[in-house]
Amino acid sequence: MNLLFPLGEPPDPAERDRKIMGMALREAHLAMERDEVPVGVVVVLGNRVLGRAGNSVEQLKDATAHAEMLALTQAFEAVGEKRLEKAEVFCTLEPCIQCAGALMHARVARLVYGATDPKFGGVESLATLFDLPGVNHRVRHEGGLFAEESAQLLRRFFQSKRRRSKGNLL
Repeated sequence: MNLLFPLGEPPDPAERDRKIMGMALREAHLAMERDEVPVGVVVVLGNRVLGRAGNSVEQLKDATAHAEMLALTQAFEAVGEKRLEKAEVFCTLEPCIQCAGALMHARVARLVYGATDPKFGGVESLATLFDLPGVNHRVRHEGGLFAEESAQLLRRFFQSKRRRSKGNLL
């Protein structure tokens, strides 16, 4: 298992969050290099990284191979449990409805994400799954950390896709 802070927690929790989100952004960049939608996720428990991934939908030819799902699977394997009750998930993009549901089922304690997703976001944009009445687990969540960097990466990716698509039509 990778130790995130081998000498203990940093004195500033905000700096810890920025460092972990930086790792998620690196995963997003790696996904973009594979011609995947650039979303990156890191799952941590205390000072341990339990899982990290970027989207792999195209590579795996699997519509469910979102970064969150892949990183959660790694985290479950790392802890040997089906729940991640004290874990935190850092994601460059607001999780979609599928992934927000998976975070709830996993009993993740906290979600930190970058950019919002008006088309598919399951936390605050399209739906608010974590706030539905009657759910048996609430995920603490906050958006906006490195939101502009995350959004820029997504814009660059989709602009490149559109340019390539136009080139193929000519």
